[in-house]
Amino acid sequence: MTTKPKTDTAASPKGRLLLIPNTLDFGCLAEGPDAVLPDLRDVLPMGALNAAARLQHWVCENAKTTRAFLKRVDAIVPLTAPLQALDIQVLPRPNKGGEKSAKKTHMKPSEKPAPNPDAEIDALLAPALAGQDIGLMSEAGLPGVADPGAALVLAAHRLGVTVVPISGPSSLVLALAASGLNGQSFAFVGYLPVDAIQRGDRIRELDQLSRRARQTQLVIETPYRNTALWSALTKHLQPDTWLSVSCGLTLEKGWSRTQRVSHWQKHALTLPDDIPTVFAWLSA
Repeated sequence: MTTKPKTDTAASPKGRLLLIPNTLDFGCLAEGPDAVLPDLRDVLPMGALNAAARLQHWVCENAKTTRAFLKRVDAIVPLTAPLQALDIQVLPRPNKGGEKSAKKTHMKPSEKPAPNPDAEIDALLAPALAGQDIGLMSEAGLPGVADPGAALVLAAHRLGVTVVPISGPSSLVLALAASGLNGQSFAFVGYLPVDAIQRGDRIRELDQLSRRARQTQLVIETPYRNTALWSALTKHLQPDTWLSVSCGLTLEKGWSRTQRVSHWQKHALTLPDDIPTVFAWLSA
């Protein structure tokens, strides 16, 4: 009597997608061989550093800055693999304005179809589907929050890959906590229009929404536009609206200040044009 060899028909276990927090000092620190970098342990929990040290697969916005971060991690918790041996993949850049990169109807016979964004994202999860953990990292703060990494997180859910968020700093949450404004109801509305007329209309619209819903509104801006946005907010918000600004959070000289718009109109606030800043307001 012969017996057939047993085969394991169970699917191999998938790896996980770990959301590794980053510091908030991106672009704010001196560079070069003589630069003295802050201790990561002052901002990130050891659990995040331990997790980062053992990962061999990464997805990020920028491979160079991710390697720089991992070099800082290695000084505290030695990496389990040499930095040069790590698999670091970069998220595909979304097309400006959400437009398709090419239209089939206008393609020449020799041109290839535009890449499928979903397929590109799914391919980044191949190590997890093969049983290996992957780390997702933003340029600053928590991955997936005001961050293009959200697309990878959604793909992980769709493909049955477990998502593990790890505690770390979020400039939005820290600014809200430090503002003294309504933390029970708030909305992050991203960037405001660059066009002055459209920006003014949007600010007034959000001020009215804040008043109706008693909801704190939070926005961010490219650092070199901080002053222009601040001027627009003090111009278009109602005088009795509470307006808060948080600059360089978690940095040595970071700060948060909250006053009514009427106060700010009389007492000019000087903002650096090279430090990330979060603006928040609550209409009275």
